[in-house]
Amino acid sequence: MKYELSKKAAGISIAAAVAFSSIGLALNSPATEVEGKKNEPANVIMMVKDGTSAGAITLARWYKGEDLAMDKILVGGMHTNSAESAITDSAPAGTAMATGNKTNDKVIGLLPKVVNTEGAEMIEPVEPEDALAPIANVLEGAELAGKSTGIISTSEIQHATPAAFSAHAPARSHYDDIAEQQVYQDIEVVLGGGRESLNTGNTRNARKDGENLLEVIDGNGYDFVETKDELLNSTSDKLWGSFAPSALAYDFDRQAAGNSEEPSIAEMTKKGIETLSKDEDGFFMFVEGSKVDWAAHANDPIGIISDVLAFDEAVKEALEFAEEDGNTMVIVVSDHGNSGITMGNVNTSGTYSSIPVSAYIEPLKKAELTVEGALSKLKADRSNMEEVAALYGLDDLSGDELKALKAAENVAGLMSDLLSERANLGFTTGGHTGEDVFLYAYGPSKPTGLVDNTDLAGNMAAHLGFNLAEVTEELFVNAEEAFEQKGFVTNIDDTDAENLVFVAEKGNLKIELPENKNVANVTQNKKSYEKKLEGVTVFNGEAFFVSKKALNMSK
Repeated sequence: MKYELSKKAAGISIAAAVAFSSIGLALNSPATEVEGKKNEPANVIMMVKDGTSAGAITLARWYKGEDLAMDKILVGGMHTNSAESAITDSAPAGTAMATGNKTNDKVIGLLPKVVNTEGAEMIEPVEPEDALAPIANVLEGAELAGKSTGIISTSEIQHATPAAFSAHAPARSHYDDIAEQQVYQDIEVVLGGGRESLNTGNTRNARKDGENLLEVIDGNGYDFVETKDELLNSTSDKLWGSFAPSALAYDFDRQAAGNSEEPSIAEMTKKGIETLSKDEDGFFMFVEGSKVDWAAHANDPIGIISDVLAFDEAVKEALEFAEEDGNTMVIVVSDHGNSGITMGNVNTSGTYSSIPVSAYIEPLKKAELTVEGALSKLKADRSNMEEVAALYGLDDLSGDELKALKAAENVAGLMSDLLSERANLGFTTGGHTGEDVFLYAYGPSKPTGLVDNTDLAGNMAAHLGFNLAEVTEELFVNAEEAFEQKGFVTNIDDTDAENLVFVAEKGNLKIELPENKNVANVTQNKKSYEKKLEGVTVFNGEAFFVSKKALNMSK
């Protein structure tokens, strides 16, 4: 594999990434910040507020009535385009930030097949033989460097962005493969939703391969926790927290429940830092506030505000640690915009200059729950529609509005529209948007100025002390090509289509490499044993990729 070409195609190098840290502007950086590395070890906390446009940040700030924690570390902006579009999906956006490589829609941790982005961000095509080849992410580099790692998310932990920082798959919907890779990556802290993807069952994302990953997690020495109290009381150095079958609740809804057993994203972040910082070699931790994006897709301003503010509390936790530590880089960014949310709509075109802030915020303050939370209270016959609407701040429904809500096919959409109308908010779409997003950063070697999403991976890797291209070369060798060059006969055992195995045989030596795992099963002179590998074996739909350590067993 020509990974130097892959690196060129991404438009990123370590030198370029480091250079970005010395240009641009630093806005409102805390006075306590240190600019150079002071202590060892080096740490990185990467925080992504999924699908959060600038308008969402502005609205949340006005709603809160004071500055956000992230406001104090605003340092620039970031381009978000993918390899094929000005408007990106979360999978290629996450891949760009995690690996330094652009990729295609829905692709996780693999190089692109198609490169057709034109204009300011020129991306060179990938060689045909490199298409969909796996590329190392920052988490894998940190693990290889002997650091502890963690991923935290308010969605399923297998969702696109956390997946991009921990797995490799041709489609973000491959939850089976993503979950399995995450379990076999030896990540020290995993906190979020997605419990249904860890075992078999009848639900949509339950495992199809028959493997009980809960048993694997237990066998690997994790303290597996399922409630906030269990999380906060754990003293383990390895934590796997799975707090919901799929995604966690919106923070407003979680707080309104009173007795919710789900932790907040701030609590998960604080516990993650507490656990990972025990490692004297340092750590890398990824944190995602996932459901701002979901609320934006639904044009739900309450859901947006809820989880922007919750995420900002997590940022506060990260900054408190970084300020005290002195050698922790914190990066906070959105992977892309969503919904085109604005304070002001067509109704305010001629009156915007005289509309007070209260006209936007007071209608929103009436809401106790998000649309999702309110509709969870709705009876099947909608007989309590008026009460449910009031939970969402719609306490003054007209007869026509109530009638429309009771008859609506998309009651969530109509409720959101009604509240946005009252609050003078505008939305241009129910999908992603292509604008640049704010970049926030703190700590030594932090990125500043207007950067590309691919620049962040190199910047983080440089701070942590490794080169991602070298990590890729170490972890992902084309198995068929490499083993056959050594005289092996190879094949893919697809007897069980859900559990593919790469097989290499020569003489009395047989090496079996199951997809998504970090183990090799070796049989030599009729004796069998299992060998642990660095990283996971990846099947990209066409070919297997294995670590050099797997290849070295052929000697």
